[in-house]
Amino acid sequence: MAPWLTGWLAGPGRFRLRPATGRSRGDVPGWVLITLMSAVLVAGLLAIAGPALAKMFNEAMDQVHP
Repeated sequence: MAPWLTGWLAGPGRFRLRPATGRSRGDVPGWVLITLMSAVLVAGLLAIAGPALAKMFNEAMDQVHP
């Protein structure tokens, strides 16, 4: 049987979702930095490639026959 399942079946007091490392918090500043950097990267790529993508989309829509 899986270790997480046996812990869950043993009762609520013995079941742990995270390893017992003594650290109760994650690396919050690191995750915030990664999220902000990803958002800036996507915004930058969209600003640079946005007009070309819109042109390609409009050309494709013009080729569709009703």
